[in-house]
Amino acid sequence: MSRVAYVDGQYLPHNSAAVHIEDRGYQFADGVYEVMTVVGGCLLDEKPHLARLARSLAELRITAPMSNAALRVIMREVIRRNGVRDGIVYVQITRGVAARDHAFPAAARPVLVVTSRRRRPADPRAVNSGIAVITIPDIRWQRCDIKSVALLPNVLDKQRAREAGAFEAWQVDRKGRSLKEPRRMPGS
Repeated sequence: MSRVAYVDGQYLPHNSAAVHIEDRGYQFADGVYEVMTVVGGCLLDEKPHLARLARSLAELRITAPMSNAALRVIMREVIRRNGVRDGIVYVQITRGVAARDHAFPAAARPVLVVTSRRRRPADPRAVNSGIAVITIPDIRWQRCDIKSVALLPNVLDKQRAREAGAFEAWQVDRKGRSLKEPRRMPGS
């Protein structure tokens, strides 16, 4: 059985499913996601996952592309089409396709992608004896030195600037210092 994905209104073969190159999820990480566990063909903790999805959308001011009832139908259909009894369903919603600009586009339409896949059963030895885990500081929002496509903080800041009547937002650290070293002109 070949895998199937739901992409922006269509069920497509997984290997040919795609989003537009100017989708803001790809360009800026301007989107949200949820992953839900499927056990015996049933979604676990569906209601709290959908509540968190709605909260995340609201925080980014992305309009839900459909009602929760419609989303539930699509998730179950993706699970069914993929023959998943035990596995996951992955839901991703982006702000949509728009010309590249950090500020929110006026006319973009949210894009929904839903995929599902089987998960191997847990190794009984790991279930019985446990697994090794380490704790580490959460630095996800602190790595401004990496030029990654995760530009969501920039998107939110640019939008705040626009709403304040400014052209740009200058990001500073907790002490109010510029995060970027100014360029020095030759001879200065």
